[in-house]
Amino acid sequence: METANLVEALNAFGLTRQEAQIYIELLAHGSQNGYEVAKAAGISRSNAYGSLSGLVEKGAAVSAEGKAKTYTPVEPEEFFENKLRAMEERKAYLLAHLPRPRQEAEGYLTITGDGNITDKMYNMMRQARERLYLSMARELLTPFLPTLTELLSEGRKVVILTDAPLKLLGAVIYVTEGKGTQIGLITDSAYVLTGQLGQGKHSVCLYSGQENFVKVFKGFLANEIRLIELMGEKRGETT
Repeated sequence: METANLVEALNAFGLTRQEAQIYIELLAHGSQNGYEVAKAAGISRSNAYGSLSGLVEKGAAVSAEGKAKTYTPVEPEEFFENKLRAMEERKAYLLAHLPRPRQEAEGYLTITGDGNITDKMYNMMRQARERLYLSMARELLTPFLPTLTELLSEGRKVVILTDAPLKLLGAVIYVTEGKGTQIGLITDSAYVLTGQLGQGKHSVCLYSGQENFVKVFKGFLANEIRLIELMGEKRGETT
């Protein structure tokens, strides 16, 4: 299972499945020629050489001529940094030349899948200029803590409703009943994301900047906070 996870992660850096497997093999056992790689991976020599050429072309390996041409893996940190730098350069170019959206999308947008929903949450958080309100289970909240810590250090107001005690310096935290997979996020009283997270590809959230919808959802959270305060369950970390 671990190898499968590594291969999937390497796919995000532009390697095919077979290239990723061979890259891992080279890292584990050092420089090899095409025959050795083919034997270790259980593939044909032609496929091995094709993948090795791909690794060289993509900057994940270098070749050395000799009696038998050998391939040496590039250190992972160097390979990743090179890829990220290239992506940043492409990002800058695209942002400078792509057409810009005329305006924020109107209406209601449906976002599906944990990955897409998580990406949207990160983007909403980082675009918040003043404050954000977040309602979700403590377990689902954990990956977002570094980003929330950064926002707090930059002076954003962060209010969290969750189902277990949490220490987050500077945040206002309310502990309430179990949230399950239900989540809610409001940023700058202007945008809302609400729905479910943690169900893989079956997770679904609704995103909107519609003023009336934002007011309704904000009112819902305000009522939940008042109820918690009345029940004496407020928890705040300010020191």
